[in-house]
Amino acid sequence: MSSAVPFSRKGEGVGYYMLSVTLGAALALGTSGAVAKLLALPVFCAVVIATRLTGTLLSRRWPRAFEILLGVKLVLLVLGAALAIHFGPFHEGDSREAIITGMVLVAAMAIQNAVHRIHLPSAPPSTLMTGTTTQVMIDLADRIYVGDKGPAAPPARLVQMAVNVLAFALGCGAAALLFVRLGSWCFVVPPVVAALALVVRMAGPQPAR
Repeated sequence: MSSAVPFSRKGEGVGYYMLSVTLGAALALGTSGAVAKLLALPVFCAVVIATRLTGTLLSRRWPRAFEILLGVKLVLLVLGAALAIHFGPFHEGDSREAIITGMVLVAAMAIQNAVHRIHLPSAPPSTLMTGTTTQVMIDLADRIYVGDKGPAAPPARLVQMAVNVLAFALGCGAAALLFVRLGSWCFVVPPVVAALALVVRMAGPQPAR
């Protein structure tokens, strides 16, 4: 059954599982952040729907609907960074400021997930590495011994996924280090990276309508 699921979708339920676990822990232990965790999923879903509908409407008039959505994500990242720097650090997870900041960043993550699934469906996910890491290990095992499973996956796919996993791991480590060193100012980095990616994308050839 697992083999019938595209590698780009394997493991996406881990995010919901972790949200459920952390929500349960917050409720059981009486720690803060339960309200924000309850809001995260409906906000995420609403933004994904809005992204899909907006992208469909934009694509009828402009060939760069993808880039426009990336620009919206960039605006949300800038806003989230500004809120985090202004109001952070957040000692109360259910405070109004913390919830607003969190939902702005959840919205940015939702757009990132949606545009990836819509515009780059064959590429490995850029926001969740569980499924990609699993597929890398499966491909490595198939290259060691194929058996009767047919030809192993092409090396290019394995290299692409391995690079994604490595970049994700390095990004996580860098984020943790920046948070320890800079505190809330580390939220400046994501919009800078997103802006550079958008500039590179815009510098490329305009897609055909």
